[in-house]
Amino acid sequence: MPNRGAQALAEHSPRSLIRDWSLSATSAGAIAVLVGFTSSVAIVFQAAQSLGATPAQMASWMWALGLGMGLCSLVPSLILRKPVMVAWSTPGAVVIATAATASGYTLAQATGAFVLCALLIAAVGFSGLFERVMDRIPLPLAGALLAGVLARFAMDTVGALKAAPGLVGAMVAAYLLGRRFWPRMAIPVVLLVAIGWAVIDGRLAWAGVAAAFSASTAGSTWPLGLTQPQWVQPEFTLAASLGIALPLFVVTMASQNLPGVAAIRTAGYSLPLSKLIGMTGLAMLVLAPFGAFALNLAAITAAIGMGPQSHADPARRYVAGVVNGALYVLVGLFGAAVAGVLGAFPRELVVAIAGLALLGSIAGALAVAMEDTARREAALVAFLVTLSGVGFWGIGSAFWGVVAGAVTLFVQQWRPRRLD
Repeated sequence: MPNRGAQALAEHSPRSLIRDWSLSATSAGAIAVLVGFTSSVAIVFQAAQSLGATPAQMASWMWALGLGMGLCSLVPSLILRKPVMVAWSTPGAVVIATAATASGYTLAQATGAFVLCALLIAAVGFSGLFERVMDRIPLPLAGALLAGVLARFAMDTVGALKAAPGLVGAMVAAYLLGRRFWPRMAIPVVLLVAIGWAVIDGRLAWAGVAAAFSASTAGSTWPLGLTQPQWVQPEFTLAASLGIALPLFVVTMASQNLPGVAAIRTAGYSLPLSKLIGMTGLAMLVLAPFGAFALNLAAITAAIGMGPQSHADPARRYVAGVVNGALYVLVGLFGAAVAGVLGAFPRELVVAIAGLALLGSIAGALAVAMEDTARREAALVAFLVTLSGVGFWGIGSAFWGVVAGAVTLFVQQWRPRRLD
């Protein structure tokens, strides 16, 4: 009989990772970092500034978030051999900035709220409660939810084309030609063309890289520009618990983890969701005093790594999760210096590469949403509400899209029970 232990070890050996490596999956993981970081890092900095964080403490936030996202993506992807991608909660950063501006919370009070939020996420994750709720959401509604979230990014490509017609036009042309002649390499080709065009056109802001490196090393005794983490003693108050911790928990679960699970299931992967969400809560708990305000399953960047543009074989897409995690660890270790490098890319490049990289995932999500004719209209309602971007009480459109779709499905299919 075969030695199952030896077989399992071989499947998880470095050699198997080298065998499964591909340029397309590596590119997908790198683009996910570029898109995830540059699209919302300004909001994170705003949240830190609203709490009175110093430049060193803001760099520490990048250290904590980078390590949290990186290790929570890298380690599970290697162990499970499936793409796992974790991100920070962008709506959560908005909640923090808004609450701090309105109520004047201190950084210590907010840090205490981060710890409480981490405990809530870990409890809901490991208890299996969130996964049981997700199990009750039909796959067509999950597909519609994901399509609505991703479609907004693709639509922004049109606006980017108007703002930078030469750059984005070259990217679109490279994508079309790539899809025609090198389907698996289309996105890497687009990225190379985009960087080349931006260099020739002088659109890369390299001056910010040197400034960011200088800022990251100022006053630090750590070598090579490594970020020096800053501990903030948590202060627990009822006001911050109700004003930050509870809204941060609700927004992270409803607006971030919900579409994150939809991305996983629409891509056809079966992952231990309860353990993964619980893992993000534990990582937050450890890193919250250093600035990790909220970690969650990624949706937009996960769709890039889990989609067909990553690799034709779903079993080899985990490489994108490994690359994504490794790069986020570097973001954390080198903090502001890496932030400057990523920030050197023009916004139109980031928006366009995200929109083009997500086209395959959007098509797949729409196919899943519209496949079941009995649930097609409910899925369409969920898609439109999610796409609208409407939000209430600080909760984003992803949650309300599922609610609208579920209500539509209930009204259309509910039948009263007959009493015999």
